[in-house]
Amino acid sequence: FTMEQIIVDVLISREEGLRIYRGETNAVLAKSRDGRSIKFPANILKKYTTQNGIDGSFAIQFDAEGKFQSIIKL
Repeated sequence: FTMEQIIVDVLISREEGLRIYRGETNAVLAKSRDGRSIKFPANILKKYTTQNGIDGSFAIQFDAEGKFQSIIKL
């Protein structure tokens, strides 16, 4: 099967990061580096939440049906 990958730069405030960490936010909308809009489950960012929110570049991998497979902080 084929794995697809999209790279996004994420900057989320402390308050919104806390909402993601607590599971109060279901989805994140972001723009990929190649200009596509992407909506993905907020909980995949949970482990990257710090006291200051979420800040970084991430490679999100998904299968041919668009189902999330993995996320890696770049």
